[in-house]
Amino acid sequence: MGAVLRLLSSIVPSSVVVVETGSDIQGHLYPAERDYIARAVRKRRAEFTTVRYCAERALGALGYARPVQVPGPRGEPAWPQGVVGSMTHCAGYRAVAVALDAAVDAIGIDAEPNAPLSDDVLRLVASPEEARRCALLSAQHPGVHFDCLLFSIKESMYKAWFPREGVWLGFEDADVTIDPEGAFGVIVRTPGVERAWYAGRWNCVDGILASSLVVPIGGWHRTGAPTWSRTAPVAGARPCSTSAGTAVTEHSSEVTGE
Repeated sequence: MGAVLRLLSSIVPSSVVVVETGSDIQGHLYPAERDYIARAVRKRRAEFTTVRYCAERALGALGYARPVQVPGPRGEPAWPQGVVGSMTHCAGYRAVAVALDAAVDAIGIDAEPNAPLSDDVLRLVASPEEARRCALLSAQHPGVHFDCLLFSIKESMYKAWFPREGVWLGFEDADVTIDPEGAFGVIVRTPGVERAWYAGRWNCVDGILASSLVVPIGGWHRTGAPTWSRTAPVAGARPCSTSAGTAVTEHSSEVTGE
């Protein structure tokens, strides 16, 4: 696997620590984690171990030890009290983002190969209007598969949502609008939440799409007219850029499942 440098770390605020790598690393696992993953295929064991190595590095930057992170019922990892975090991994990339809960209400990150969704998956993930918007964006900016980006954004939303709410959030509960310059907004409507909105950033490097939703302290369940700012451009609507650099990067700037 080639190294991926600053895919997520370039789009999160300074309150968030990201450790990301494009290579598998043989890190430490606790006995309960080794038992959990023992029967998995080699690829799954490698990504499971590497993302926990990233978690150890990220938590260490905040002054915390990594706890046992056997996935919970919804795939969620555990974090120390006082910390919010998220994990992600896909082919060629693993990352963890953490922050102090005194600064951030919730974090969700996700990474996916920059490839189109099948028609069946797209119908599951997107509303007809979302699918129409993604098709238009993809026609205008053919270097990015916006249907896959939509999936990634909804995964990030869920990873931020579940640790806060403890309840399921379906694809149909989140309506996503994507700014081709690297921003996105999500409006959530559920039986318990009439309407709340969230904002995030996305990036595309070395054939990998990544999304990040970081909710600042006091920002959970924002209501009113959705707004999100266009900050400094990222890879955005251009064909995926090529990066070079070290295999693991940290930036002080899963989350449910991995």
